[in-house]
Amino acid sequence: MKPKRVEGLLREFSRKRILVIGDLMLDEFVWGRVSRISPEAPVPVVEVIRESYYPGGAANVARNVKEFTPSVFVMGLIGEDIYAQKLKKLLQENGIGLEALQNDPSFQTIVKTRIIARQQQVVRVDRERPQPLSEEAQARCVEKVRELLPQLDAVIFEDYGKGLLHQTFVDSVAALAKDSGKLVTADPNPQNRLIWRGMTAVKPNRSEAFAAASQTWHEPEPDPLRDAPLLRVGGELLLTWKPDLLLITLGEQGMILFDQANPPFHIPSRAREVYDLSGAGDTAIGLFTLALASGATAIEAAEISNHASSVVVGKLGTATLTPVELLESFYQRNE
Repeated sequence: MKPKRVEGLLREFSRKRILVIGDLMLDEFVWGRVSRISPEAPVPVVEVIRESYYPGGAANVARNVKEFTPSVFVMGLIGEDIYAQKLKKLLQENGIGLEALQNDPSFQTIVKTRIIARQQQVVRVDRERPQPLSEEAQARCVEKVRELLPQLDAVIFEDYGKGLLHQTFVDSVAALAKDSGKLVTADPNPQNRLIWRGMTAVKPNRSEAFAAASQTWHEPEPDPLRDAPLLRVGGELLLTWKPDLLLITLGEQGMILFDQANPPFHIPSRAREVYDLSGAGDTAIGLFTLALASGATAIEAAEISNHASSVVVGKLGTATLTPVELLESFYQRNE
């Protein structure tokens, strides 16, 4: 894909309006150094130097998309605790629309704390009590989607398996989006066994795809296009979910694209160095959806998604990339 084509698509990106629906989280990073082992237990003592916070989960998808277009909304559930206040403040600072956000005083805002020393994650601490939306909140969400749809070009479901997304809700939103002629995509979670009906595209990673297809895990073959178990899983998910497109991310092997009319297409990874896989899937679904909404072909959208993910894994922490970084990745590829 030529950089000039990417430049044209990037101009279209800035005109698109996207709604991200899913499990919202606050990512907390505690940065420190280790100089000794604790006398109380054989664990390192981390001396804290600084702390940083980022929108996580579905909020990180919105944050990735926001780098490319000013019109991004997020729908999800948060509590009324200090973490909710911090997450809302971060989203507002990022210019992400909060009109569809749902507050529930009985809900504990999901927080994932990563303690990092010497550029390595020492431990992760999760604060969460998964809880589904109440029927009243579901009805409010569906009506809010109906209200926002005339302003939107696409809807992204980001499922982290924390209870927000369930079949009736997903089906209702997908039907509304389809009837309005909008793109709708999903990043699934195998712990939440949904049937992703009515989707333009679904993007699992390899392990999620095998789990969703109820297939035993197989180690990757060197060539994904000759990986019989992977090809079988892709075919089964096309039959089960019936999306227009199925994009399976393969880590260091890149991505493989399936659709209903063409043979599978492999996109090799462009990553030069991998420091952190946190949020790479969020980047992949965000940029894939944005590219499709902007008129890219399925293969072009997959290539953009692949380049974007390759840039992000070269950064530490819950990272995003800029349009300049994405374009530079394509120019480096064409040198």
